[in-house]
Amino acid sequence: MQKSIEVRGKTTDDALAKGLAQLGLERDDVSVEIIERGKKGILGIGAVDAVVRLAYEAPDEAPAVEKLAPAPKAERPAPAPKPVKPAPAPKAEKPAPAPKAERPAPAPKPEKPAPAPKAETPAPAPEKHRAEGTQAEQTEAFLRGLLERMGVQAEMEITPRQGGGLDVQLTGAGIGAVIGRRGETLDAIQHLTNYAVNRASDRRDHINVDAEHYRAKREESLVHLAEKMAAKAVKYKRSMALEPMNSYERHVIHTALQDYEGVTTSSIGTEPNRRVVVSYVQPDQPKKEPAGYKEWC
Repeated sequence: MQKSIEVRGKTTDDALAKGLAQLGLERDDVSVEIIERGKKGILGIGAVDAVVRLAYEAPDEAPAVEKLAPAPKAERPAPAPKPVKPAPAPKAEKPAPAPKAERPAPAPKPEKPAPAPKAETPAPAPEKHRAEGTQAEQTEAFLRGLLERMGVQAEMEITPRQGGGLDVQLTGAGIGAVIGRRGETLDAIQHLTNYAVNRASDRRDHINVDAEHYRAKREESLVHLAEKMAAKAVKYKRSMALEPMNSYERHVIHTALQDYEGVTTSSIGTEPNRRVVVSYVQPDQPKKEPAGYKEWC
């Protein structure tokens, strides 16, 4: 289910950081839209806060089960009136009592057998925290089942992340099938893992799935590519378009060139063919904020 919040800050970066901290999400889990850009003003006069809207996918809520009202108890029928006893007849004169015969001694009462010992009621089983186990156990079980169906054998290392969530590192032969073209298969596996583990939980912790440290290597190559294209844009004084990328890779390009002198970045096109354009900026022109900032996800 799609949800969104609006956050204010002195700058768009400040508002984005506050929103991510409030939601407890990573940058690639939300879609950012700039509602209003912040202004510093003159000596603090006329300053305006920046406003951004963060959209994210929330797990579907389980439908509430309506409890049936208890059936009304049947009223007990009123007791039947007791029959009126007839008036007693007048007593006849009693004849003289006959001499009482001696009563035989009462027979001894049989002893009651000792009651059988009551069976002990078994103690209730301790309530489990989760039917499926801990978050790490759920993650490992889901990934092992998924990799088995993909026909991939991989070693799995799961470590907790600072601030919540998990880091999962996959290693082994044939790991290229897990990564896919430009990491598309790896991104899909990560998305499915987050949905499967977090759908029954009240809090949503991000689970980062990586294979053979692909994400760190890919990020390093993207930064190198961004600097190379920026140098070409300055040298030839024209715009340079990069290949289509997903939201996370476009974010890496924008971040790498946000302080690069002489160029600005923007995103054009629609998914899945959205790409970053590195444009040359004249020395006397102010550098604008990347036009594709709100489209990074």
